[in-house]
Amino acid sequence: MASEHLGDRLSRLRRFADLTQEGLAERAGVSADVVRKLEQKRKHSARLPTLHALAKGLGVELTSLLGDPPGVPSTGEADSPALVAVRRAIMPPLFALPAEPAGVERLSLPLLRAELADGWTLYHAANFGRLMEVLPGIIADARLLAAVGNAEQRAAGQAGLGKALQLGGHLAIRLGKTDLALSALERAYAAAGDSSDPLLVPMLSNSVAWAYQRQARLDDARNLAVHAADTVEREHTDTSEGVRVWGGLLMSAATSYARSDDYATANDMMVTAEKAAGRLATLPPPADGKLVSVFSRSSVRIERVRLAVQHERPEEALKLARGIRLSKETPPSWRTWLLLDLARAHTDLGDAAGAVKALEKLRKVAPGWMRYHTLAVAIVSDLWAGPHHPPGLRQLADFLGVAN
Repeated sequence: MASEHLGDRLSRLRRFADLTQEGLAERAGVSADVVRKLEQKRKHSARLPTLHALAKGLGVELTSLLGDPPGVPSTGEADSPALVAVRRAIMPPLFALPAEPAGVERLSLPLLRAELADGWTLYHAANFGRLMEVLPGIIADARLLAAVGNAEQRAAGQAGLGKALQLGGHLAIRLGKTDLALSALERAYAAAGDSSDPLLVPMLSNSVAWAYQRQARLDDARNLAVHAADTVEREHTDTSEGVRVWGGLLMSAATSYARSDDYATANDMMVTAEKAAGRLATLPPPADGKLVSVFSRSSVRIERVRLAVQHERPEEALKLARGIRLSKETPPSWRTWLLLDLARAHTDLGDAAGAVKALEKLRKVAPGWMRYHTLAVAIVSDLWAGPHHPPGLRQLADFLGVAN
């Protein structure tokens, strides 16, 4: 559970790195006062560019500083059997007796696509426990289909294998296992090279860029996303699939700029992406939207709200949020992020009642996700430490264990 205060975690990592507060501040390029206030718990959170800088100064991944992501909380114990099975599916043993294929007669590309769509639905609903149970079977089915049939059938199977391994990579990121994620995505790249899907490689580039962001490799993430976006823009923006992949990569690059504290460039790219999303209404929809990058006007606007909040622009964030019209394809995970960002914006403006209202909605739609999210705990801690306790705050503080 994300119960350890950010200040305690920062202090522990700083001492482990044998740095003084001033030494960390100098290495990270931030104010020593920020480090002191965080460690003294006078600040419960910080801007994301500041957190990236601190992680870089400490020589750790961002997830080490932020604590457990909204997935399966870390207990310090060995991986669960379910996670071990996922690891084995992504990285098969170097030597093992060949297994007898089971259920070969039922396998087909339409069935695999349905399995993948169901898997991505579980992922976007943050049902990571169930996804860990079914993912090894999905990957096994994809590997078999990638190895049988004629050349065309194998190429289609390789595309399915690439998407299955991409799903494994995204799950690993959510569980804070970025090295496992990159192993999955490297294997997905290999499958994509033998596949029949020309957009799979750039989609995977977006996933790899996200993993790099989580490791505070912001330059690597930005360069990869920009390169892939340029390739898609030259060759594939005449279809809705191409526009969605290109737009997702543009959003990824913008996020890396924002986390490097270049909000102006990030915002310009987001405005360009939002205008491009309008083109989707003039193009035929993708055959299966669940297997293509999440990109729409609402997803771009949600990300713009997030970046405004992270750069201490709460008024701008709330103004952007008022223009959002959530589409049917907006995943539940994006809706939860929006509510959390709205709560942060209201908190920054001293509107405790508005923050509590957003957090109450968040608890209704994603209680498990909220309980394990560091920022949710930080916001409620800030509100609880404040002078005004609006109705509903006590219940939220009890739910997250910050009332005492």
